[in-house]
Amino acid sequence: MKQRQHLQKTKRWVVKIGSALLTNEGSGLDYEAIKLWVKQIANLMGAGEQNTDHAVEIVLVSSGAVAEGMKRMGWNERPDSVYKLQAAAAVGQMGLVQAYESQFQKHKLHTAQILLTHDDLSNRTRYLNARSVLLKLITLGIVPVVNENDTVVTDEIRFGDNDTLAALVANLIDADLLVILTDQQGMFDSDPRQNPQAKLLTEVEALAPELDDMAGDSKGALGRGGMATKLRAARLAARSGAATIIASGKENNVLSRVYQGEPIGTLLLANDTPLLARKQWLAGHLQMKGELVLDAGAATVLKNKGSSLLAVGVKSISGHFSRGDMVVCRDESGQEIARGLINYNSDEASRIKGHATSKIASILGYVDEPELIHRDNLIVI
Repeated sequence: MKQRQHLQKTKRWVVKIGSALLTNEGSGLDYEAIKLWVKQIANLMGAGEQNTDHAVEIVLVSSGAVAEGMKRMGWNERPDSVYKLQAAAAVGQMGLVQAYESQFQKHKLHTAQILLTHDDLSNRTRYLNARSVLLKLITLGIVPVVNENDTVVTDEIRFGDNDTLAALVANLIDADLLVILTDQQGMFDSDPRQNPQAKLLTEVEALAPELDDMAGDSKGALGRGGMATKLRAARLAARSGAATIIASGKENNVLSRVYQGEPIGTLLLANDTPLLARKQWLAGHLQMKGELVLDAGAATVLKNKGSSLLAVGVKSISGHFSRGDMVVCRDESGQEIARGLINYNSDEASRIKGHATSKIASILGYVDEPELIHRDNLIVI
């Protein structure tokens, strides 16, 4: 239970609410339930309070669009046809957004609809754009309501469930905590429906191998994700340092109780701090698209101070890359010293290399970012 005490120090959450908690047993959205969820989120965000020093930044990943669309179209069973599913999602998304917007407005909070596909997060330029927009919305005190863009997604690029989407959003924004709310109490050491002696796991490492046999793979009629997908989501979140709590959304005031450190649900712990884990993930999973040779001063600053890379410290550039691609940084002797996600494409970077940040606007006519590579997107080798 020791780690629960640290949850009050967490500042950025991704909260995922499943279909079973948002719908009336397949009869569309449960507006009273949404009202209660919004109230809890608003309270955590410090809405209406003078002192918001301990306010939590929240991104909401919400299911329910397909279920609402099915109700509006008079369908009693989830369709098998992808086009019918997309139609239901398109129709239902209208009601879902309206429901959240109307309730958040009562707490003087604005919402923003964000629809994502897997392709948005695997393409590095769109990844950075999505990250920038989400972070800007958060800093403005706006609640992003995220869902998969079911109306355009294909089987090849779909997330498959909102648990996975929530975990990838946690990676995207460097969240401290992923909260997956479901109709189950949490994760048990065996299936409680088959074993009445099954015990709830309270705290465990997300990467613990014994969890695989415990998770099973149950799915509900409306949702796509069972406990196995929630475990997979927790492991995805862990790679960027985010802990995950799987808890019952039917518990009274569950979000506030999680924040207070109550032993509710299952806490799946990450091994590393968010920034370190994110850099490890970037270092191990992206292909190098270009090469920068740095002068002695820039090389020293990167190695010893962990600073961002500015254009003024770059002597030469090779390769063809786009904004958001991974590039390698070498010193003048050719030794690799760092790698990171670059903020400008190869043509732009070539034009501004060796120049001070203050000159970028006059050279390019615009400034996307003051750094060539921000230190948060930079791994020193």
